[in-house]
Amino acid sequence: MNWIEVNGTALRYELSGDGPTTLVLIHEMGGTLDSWDQGLGALNNGRQVLRYDTRGAGLSEKINGTVTWNDMADDLKALLDALHIGKVALAGIAVGAAIAVHFAVRDPDRAAALVLHGPATGVSAERRQQTLERAAAVEAGGMRGVVETSLANSYPPIVRHDADVFRQFRARWLANDPQSFAAINRMLAAEDITGELAKIACPTLVTAGRHDMLRAPAVIEPMAKQIPGAEFLELNTGHFASIQTPGTMSQAIHYFLHALGL
Repeated sequence: MNWIEVNGTALRYELSGDGPTTLVLIHEMGGTLDSWDQGLGALNNGRQVLRYDTRGAGLSEKINGTVTWNDMADDLKALLDALHIGKVALAGIAVGAAIAVHFAVRDPDRAAALVLHGPATGVSAERRQQTLERAAAVEAGGMRGVVETSLANSYPPIVRHDADVFRQFRARWLANDPQSFAAINRMLAAEDITGELAKIACPTLVTAGRHDMLRAPAVIEPMAKQIPGAEFLELNTGHFASIQTPGTMSQAIHYFLHALGL
C-alpha cells in the first residue's frame, strides 16, 4: 500500500497489475479499497488497476467539516495526475459509482468507460431528512448505534453467503470514522447529481443487485435509461456487490471492458 498527499488530503492507494489500460475501482460509502480484494485477480489480469480509500474512508485522511462531490472528483483527478495516469475506465459501488459519474462528466477526456453498480447520486426529497438524522445519529453515538439497521438493508441474510466474510465486513464497517461517515451522508443530502447521468459521454454499464434494498433494480434501471447508450444488467447480488458476490461483480466489469478493448 502507498500513501500520497494530493488536493489537500492524504490518500491511501494501491496500483497493481500490468497492461496498456488502467481501471480505477471506487469503493462504497463505509468501505475501503479492501472492498475489492476478492475480485481483484480477475480485474488486473491484462490491465493496471488503481484502487484507493476515498477521502474520509479507510486509512485516508478523515473529513473535518464538509465534503462535496467536487472534492471527491478533484481528489481522484489529482491522484491520477500525481501517478502520471491519463485516460481510465472507472468502476464504482453506490457512492463510489456516483464519484465516477461526477469525474466522467467534469473530465470527459479522462473517462474511457464506466461500470456503475447501484449509483448513489443523491437522496430523494422524502429521504433527505432521514439521511440527515442518520448523520446526526452517527456523530452522537458512533457507527455501532446504526450498524444493525444499516446492514439489515445493505447486507441482508440472503447475501451473507460466507459468515466469516460478513464478520470481517461488519467489523471493518464499525471501524469507520463517524465524523467522516456523517459528512458523506450530508453530501448526499445536500447535492443530488442525478441530472449528470444524461451528460455521460463514454460507454457505460449500469448494474443493480436483485437483493439490494437500498438501490433496487426498480430504482437503478430508470437511471440507466438516462445515460446515452448505457447497458443495464441486474445481478444476483446485493448493495455491496464487490464483497457479497465478488466473482459476479468482477466478471461483469471485466467482460464489459474487455469487449471495449479496455
